[in-house]
Amino acid sequence: MISVAVVDAETPGNVGTIARSMKNFGLSELLLVDPPELDPDGEAYGFAGQAREDILPNAREVTFDYIVENYHTVACTATTNEDASNHVRYPAKTPAELADSLRGVESDTCVVFGRERVGLTNDELARLDELCSIPANADYPVLNLGQAATIVLYELRELTVERDQHPDELHARADESAVEGLHGEFERFLAASGHPDEKQPKTRRLFRRLLGRAHPTGRETRTLRGVFRKARQRIERAENEERSR
Repeated sequence: MISVAVVDAETPGNVGTIARSMKNFGLSELLLVDPPELDPDGEAYGFAGQAREDILPNAREVTFDYIVENYHTVACTATTNEDASNHVRYPAKTPAELADSLRGVESDTCVVFGRERVGLTNDELARLDELCSIPANADYPVLNLGQAATIVLYELRELTVERDQHPDELHARADESAVEGLHGEFERFLAASGHPDEKQPKTRRLFRRLLGRAHPTGRETRTLRGVFRKARQRIERAENEERSR
């Protein structure tokens, strides 16, 4: 199980935001070290969304020692300006790398976030097992506490979310017969539109390369095929009417 700890948060709203992110990404245990007062009518609960119903009221106040003694720990820090000669803030993983790192950890894990202004102290970092840092602009790498937690927990979703709200395929490419049917309709449209005969092969190749990069869905393919068909039929009717005059 992966838990989240917030050390000495100054702003109740950030605690609420973190609880909401936990709810979004399938985590449930929130540990608070020296927390601010979390008034049920205050901003923590106001920012927590549906997490106000379970994660926030069930949050446990613990000591830093308790976290160190009972969890495999991941410290989140913005500052990593050290090298292999000093291991207080080195080496650090990015959030995208963290899921793979934790996949083989059998003990309970706790991702630890520090204070809004100064984060975790060097003494605190020295007691935690792993480091995680979000890559950001070197001129201003410090994120809001709630934002940082949301990014890290999002990257851990493969370990914490059994099923998300998306369908199995967000973009299902049309089958080849449908795509070829669209190419056939485009070819007939080119001929009906009066596109120069000598340019038609090159234009058809251009359209094929375009569709090859786009990977259209079945609906997109049917819609485009219908547009070309209706345009071709209108051209053909106009030509027939012209000849009948």
